[in-house]
Order: sequence, then structure tokens, then C-alpha cells
Amino acid sequence: MSRLVLVAGMALLCGVGSAFAGDDKPLPPPNAKKLSEILAKVEQRNGFRYVKEVDWEDGAYTITYYTADKAKVEITYDPVTAEPK
Repeated sequence: MSRLVLVAGMALLCGVGSAFAGDDKPLPPPNAKKLSEILAKVEQRNGFRYVKEVDWEDGAYTITYYTADKAKVEITYDPVTAEPK
């Protein structure tokens, strides 16, 4: 019985591992700036209040943040130069 449980557990782990291996999202390039550096630039913007979301799409970071007057701002940053696109 314990052998059956062991085999079932191993099969489950192999299935979960292959599910994670299927995640083919592109990564930032090796020469990209650290995300923390880019976020530090965002935090220095006039009226900055808080970051709501950071997305990685189409080879760039899109950062959504709110200002002190509750305005929603979305800016796309180049990962290598850390400058807005």
C-alpha cells in the first residue's frame, strides 16, 4: 500500500513539474536594469503615492501607480535603459 502511495506521489510531482516547465514567458534581457532601480525612479515622480501593479509584456515593464490626488498613471519602461518608452 505504501508503495502505491509513493508511486502516486511521484506521478503527481512529475505532472506538476511539467506544468511549470510549460511557462514560456520571455524574461528581461541579461543586461536589464534591476526592477528595483526602475521602481525607485517611479517613486521619485511628482505626486507619487503608491505602485499598484507591475507587468512584463512585449519586452518592457508597464508600471501602474497612483498619485496623491488619486490619479492613475501607467508608464512603460525599457528594461535596459530604465527610461520611459
